[in-house]
Amino acid sequence: MLLNDLLGRKLSIMFSAVPSAIGYALMAGAHGLWMLLLGRMLTGFAGGLTAACIPVYVSEIAPPGVRGALGATPQLMAVFGSLSLYALGLLLPWRWLAVAGEGPVLIMILLLSFMPNSPRFLLSKSRDEEALQALTWLRADSEVHWEFEQIQDNVRRQSSRVSWAEAREPRVYRPVLIAVLMRFLQQLTGITPILVYLQTIFDNTSVVLPSQQDAAIVGAVRLLSVLIAAVTMDLAGRKVLLYVSASVMFAANLTLGLYVQFVPRPLTPNSTVEIVTLGGTAFNYLTLIPLLATMLFIMGYAMGWGPITWLLMSEVLPLRARGVASGLCVLVSWLTAFVLTKYFLLAVNAFGLQVPFFFFSAICLLSLLFTGCCVPETRGRSLEQIEAFFHTRRMSFRP
Repeated sequence: MLLNDLLGRKLSIMFSAVPSAIGYALMAGAHGLWMLLLGRMLTGFAGGLTAACIPVYVSEIAPPGVRGALGATPQLMAVFGSLSLYALGLLLPWRWLAVAGEGPVLIMILLLSFMPNSPRFLLSKSRDEEALQALTWLRADSEVHWEFEQIQDNVRRQSSRVSWAEAREPRVYRPVLIAVLMRFLQQLTGITPILVYLQTIFDNTSVVLPSQQDAAIVGAVRLLSVLIAAVTMDLAGRKVLLYVSASVMFAANLTLGLYVQFVPRPLTPNSTVEIVTLGGTAFNYLTLIPLLATMLFIMGYAMGWGPITWLLMSEVLPLRARGVASGLCVLVSWLTAFVLTKYFLLAVNAFGLQVPFFFFSAICLLSLLFTGCCVPETRGRSLEQIEAFFHTRRMSFRP
């Protein structure tokens, strides 16, 4: 929240390499549990820093026509990275896996050293000449003066910081509330506890699937879904994908809840219903329902509410509050994920596995309503047009 505006987006991302590199080194050479925990804490700090800075940096340097596709790439790379490290984990001991984690850190530092700072950040620091050079480099075109003047005019109309009095104005608190609530609802759909307790869910719904295959299937489904989102985001628009995503997650969560509620367990190959064989293992065909529903939920999340909430956060937040507010969004998101993950099993033990799924279904319906009522369509709009929109009291860009 502080470094984003103090150092700028680019330098904050580069700064994250310091705790990340130290954290992986501690884990690789750990001689006790405290070294592993400290290493995890440092890499977690680095992850939180990049989670708040990378979407903002990408949105501020991207042209409006491809900002959706580029805005989905952080989520795409996160999924690809998880899948790649899982594959490496099958081949390498965990210490060498930590050593492998140093590779992307060094590559990031090397490549970012050739990238310019965000032109909007430079203008906010009165570094106009650097901002023009950065924009020219990013667009690979000398004819950027019209876009530069638009950004410059928008920055000049604003003071350096948002005061508490201004924070109570709709043009400031509306976009911040939208971004924060989207991150809150994103986690309340259940994505984190479902991913964390995937094998537990499968065990409780009698899905016969080796635990080694869970991560591979989930990673492949997420990667494919984020690719779909990246390709279609600038064509279909953000809101369409949010509607489809929430609808798919609602159907999947409701299916899982009804399955747990009404299908007796344990299901075995000796049950009276038909069985099928996979890899020499016989299992009840009804157990395909929770398997397919879970994969459908992950696909629905990854093609909409997963990547788009990160993108919209960086699009709708006003420039002067973007650094702090993006950090606030990440803080709310991960605190919510922590609480849900911490108390998911407690809720299951107290009320049954079906209750969390019904709760997640209700949240998905609420997300549909929130998207229709509060989220503007930002496709094809410059960040300056989006910010100007919130100076009005309209609920959409339509006249």
